[in-house]
Amino acid sequence: MTLILPKDYQPSLTIRDTEAAIVFIRETFQDKIAEKLNVQRMSAPMFVEKSTGLNDNLNGVERPVSFDMKAMPNDTIEVVHSLAKWKRLALKRYGFGMHEGLYTNMNAIRRDEDLDNFHSIYVDQWDWEKIISKDERNIDTLKDTVKQIFKAIKETEKEVAARYPSSTYRLPNEITFITTQELEDRWPDLTPDEREDKIAKEKKAVFLMKIGDKLKRSGKPHDGRAPDYDDWQLNGDLLFWYEPLQRKLEISSMGIRVSEESLKTQLKKPMPRKEQLCHFIKCF
Repeated sequence: MTLILPKDYQPSLTIRDTEAAIVFIRETFQDKIAEKLNVQRMSAPMFVEKSTGLNDNLNGVERPVSFDMKAMPNDTIEVVHSLAKWKRLALKRYGFGMHEGLYTNMNAIRRDEDLDNFHSIYVDQWDWEKIISKDERNIDTLKDTVKQIFKAIKETEKEVAARYPSSTYRLPNEITFITTQELEDRWPDLTPDEREDKIAKEKKAVFLMKIGDKLKRSGKPHDGRAPDYDDWQLNGDLLFWYEPLQRKLEISSMGIRVSEESLKTQLKKPMPRKEQLCHFIKCF
């Protein structure tokens, strides 16, 4: 476990006040994101039948928590890793239309997670998916969506600051967009994580685009992404600078799903050894 304990850090809220603040943030933000993205909250499964193929394999090496069930003795039940596959099925099954979508409060267990200040084996996060048309599969759609999400975060920040003024870090008014190639060109001698820390510290709020394909200088991807989920030219990570730990904080990983053409192209590209261990893997 990698745990950073800042020297002389003193929390500004008690444990009970912190829990109350978390509830306030969650309830405030989910209402704003639902309005801005036109997504509806839906209930989601905590576990699925292995035979359905709906569980997410992540990078292909993480082991799901599994168990048997008296009522279904011939099948293995798995605790979900994520809802990447389930969301697409739900959009179809529940009759969502063009420019409509869903979000859910996903709970999962990732037994092989590398633990640190931001990561636990218990996952509690928002997950969302929305239907767009084929001609909207472009960088402008991606950026517009990111801007709407950032706007929801900024509006939430304002309400949180009014209630908890001593516990609010102010984000910039605008989000910075930059590609992984631009980062490598600027800091070729740094690792991908070090580049992310550098740009996050400089800009405070960044959307890092085009993750998964090989970079020109190193010949390696900035980070691994599945070939069958997001389009590597239309995805990215939302990063904030987290002052108490002096490092970047990944708020969201998102992207526009692959088309038939981009899926074929990405499947033909060599993948890192870790990702060769499964046929279809996660990119959300």
